Amino acid sequence: MSLILGIETSCDETAAAVVEDGLVVRSNVIASQHALHERYRGVVPEIASRAHLEKISPVIHEALGEASVTLDDIDAVAVGNRPGLIGSLLVGVAAAKALAWSLSKPLIGVDHVRAHLYAGLMGTDADATRDVSSAFPALGLVVSGGHTSLYALDSPTDLRLLGRTIDDAVGEAYDKAAVILGIDYPGGPNLDKLAKTGDASAVDPLPRSLLDPESLDFSYSGMKTALLYRVRGKPQGRGKGATFERSCDDLSEDAQRDLAAAFQEAAIDTLIAKLERAIDHMTASGTPPRTLLVGGGVSANSLLRTRAKQLGETRGIDVRLPAMSLCLDNAAMIAGLAYELFKQNQFDDLTLPAVATVSG
Repeated sequence: MSLILGIETSCDETAAAVVEDGLVVRSNVIASQHALHERYRGVVPEIASRAHLEKISPVIHEALGEASVTLDDIDAVAVGNRPGLIGSLLVGVAAAKALAWSLSKPLIGVDHVRAHLYAGLMGTDADATRDVSSAFPALGLVVSGGHTSLYALDSPTDLRLLGRTIDDAVGEAYDKAAVILGIDYPGGPNLDKLAKTGDASAVDPLPRSLLDPESLDFSYSGMKTALLYRVRGKPQGRGKGATFERSCDDLSEDAQRDLAAAFQEAAIDTLIAKLERAIDHMTASGTPPRTLLVGGGVSANSLLRTRAKQLGETRGIDVRLPAMSLCLDNAAMIAGLAYELFKQNQFDDLTLPAVATVSG
């Protein structure tokens, strides 16, 4: 049995977890910063990094306590070292380095975007053994505030990029749509909740940008702009001096709900259409996917979860969605993927950098 301590501080969640043999989540502690950033309707990097400094030690100790282990029981220390807000990443990387050095335990740097794809393979029940190898080859979709990407995976650690957003990530588009509609922060989850009460067919449909017929890339900026014009009218003038005919305050409650539903339907339709294309692409390449892995904050979206399951049934593909507790940035997925690297003796030294950009 191997126990890995995972640490994750890439954005505004301070997280630590203990995972057994890559699959069984012994603990998964997340300290959210939503209250700190709510007034700004988005994450403020300086505030986020300072909050990580305050919370990192207590969160690690809580994770160890919930798992009923001590630092001496840990076989390796893993940390999400890329991508993310550089100030936030530095806090987690520094903590992981200090622990690995003081304990003389291996240090493992993990790409947290790739770790999102591993989350659907994990469980919380110690008896829930899963054959990870049977899931591959797989198609992976990462959907979050910063990323919307498709991957072909031959194994948990062997993957290649198929397509990514050329402008807004879907989670970012959700947050901007929430601002346009006057929905409270955090915008994505609250828009999803409101959309369930609306009728998308009551308003004209929003555009779905699928780009070229063979493209596996995404684009959400046009959909967001179309919603803006639908709510506020077309702008008069340019830049900071631009004015609009009306504001979200002029929306009736019914109109707000219906537009939220229309946006959600358009956003998820686009994701499903690209998944269809990616399945066909992998099949034509001779490696039809056995499994669809979906990860990232938007994997908690109710309509996406429903439509992804329907797609799996239609195409005969096993769909593995993460537990709701593993959708947002978390340390369990970091420790889970790190176990695969641990088995391959892929360790890092104390020069491990924090890297703000995605590795591909």
